[in-house]
Amino acid sequence: MKIGELARRSGLSTHTIRYYEQIGLLPYADRNQSRHRDYDASILVWIEFLDRLKTTGMPIRDMLRYAALRAEGAGTEAARRELLVAHREHVRAHVAELNACLLVLDAKIDGYVDTEKRTEIYDAAFHRHQREPAGARKARAG
Repeated sequence: MKIGELARRSGLSTHTIRYYEQIGLLPYADRNQSRHRDYDASILVWIEFLDRLKTTGMPIRDMLRYAALRAEGAGTEAARRELLVAHREHVRAHVAELNACLLVLDAKIDGYVDTEKRTEIYDAAFHRHQREPAGARKARAG
């Protein structure tokens, strides 16, 4: 597939695809007879994996290290696994931190809900017990 189609299918821009090739995150594409890049569809799986690493905050240097080990092939599995295990621990710590932040946000939001309920209750009670102005009382039937 041409670079435009790869960009469309992967969600990356053509600029990013070229940049990833240049720094070594993506292998250089084969060229067709017109010297245009010609990608195999299997690269989409690799790009999706790179996107997951990026989304989870893996630094580019670690992504490059992983890509280099992958390119070396057999015999690098232990090193690749070690890199991913270390990153998984980083991700778990970050998720725990985000969960703690969510608890604080939930408590703050609940506080606003409680304040709104107290205000509504107060307003309803105030209006119910508010005295009518003098002279506005209805005359008693005699």
